Amino acid sequence: MDKKILITGASGFAGSHLAEYLIDNNKKNIFGTYYKDKGIENLEKVKNKINLFKVDLTNETETKDLIEKIKPDEIYHLAAFASAAGSFSTPGKIVINNISSQINLFEAIKNNNLKATRILIISSAEVYGDVDPKDLPIDENTKFNPTNPYAVSKLTQDFLGRQYFMADNLKVIIARPFNHIGPRQSPDFVVSSFAKKIVEIEKGKREPVLPVGNLEAKRDFTNVKDVVRAYQLLMERGKEGEAYNIGSGVSYKISDILNKLLSYSKVKVSIKQDKSLFRPIDNPNLICDYVKLKKLTGWEPKIKIDKTLKDTLDYWRNII
Repeated sequence: MDKKILITGASGFAGSHLAEYLIDNNKKNIFGTYYKDKGIENLEKVKNKINLFKVDLTNETETKDLIEKIKPDEIYHLAAFASAAGSFSTPGKIVINNISSQINLFEAIKNNNLKATRILIISSAEVYGDVDPKDLPIDENTKFNPTNPYAVSKLTQDFLGRQYFMADNLKVIIARPFNHIGPRQSPDFVVSSFAKKIVEIEKGKREPVLPVGNLEAKRDFTNVKDVVRAYQLLMERGKEGEAYNIGSGVSYKISDILNKLLSYSKVKVSIKQDKSLFRPIDNPNLICDYVKLKKLTGWEPKIKIDKTLKDTLDYWRNII
């Protein structure tokens, strides 16, 4: 009998790519949650092969009913408010949402006595925050130093995963992905934002001026398809109660990413710094050490940054 697989946040950026990956790998019994009707278009390719439920996971009763109905064997918990930069303007909303939805999920699993259910929690590399250059690259033992409300919410999710593992024997595995990018990512994120604006300029829908924030920050970018492949490997082989970094091991200045994107476009664009796009506090450099994940699963990133950036531009060219 096929395992019942639940993806929370299935209509989101990573969630939709994960659903496609699992279906492409012959997983049959897939269930997904979504919160807003708007995101469903992300699941266009697979919506007839996945059982979808509109659920507010911050609602205890809705979450309990969902888990009782499905009784999943595997849960990929991706549902969350996901913007680090955006979390400064709505800190309470992001922290409460991300923590309460996970507690509701854990309590529903516990109360249904689903002791065998494996749960992959998606934390974030943002939990490491502002890292001393001598501690780079960042492995799983690097000190936590979150610098934004989103990172605090993710660190709490991370710790809650460990706590429910230790106190209630829930089979929790923790993933800490670094920046992942690609088609379907919200323009609230830097690479998708650049790509969308460049395409708007190409199509004459925007003046040839690109507002930018901090171009000096360095980030470790991985294609979302490589990241969801890592999620599936961790679901299969991850050790319960353990955390695993996911990233490429290479960091790029945001200015280098922007220059690459501009090199794939024929438009002439002038760059204009916009102070409103700067975070109140930023992490200068995040580089992933993914040795722990590689040793366990053999995972390595396969898709080159240039292909990822071209695919992201083409995604926006097709929908604008």
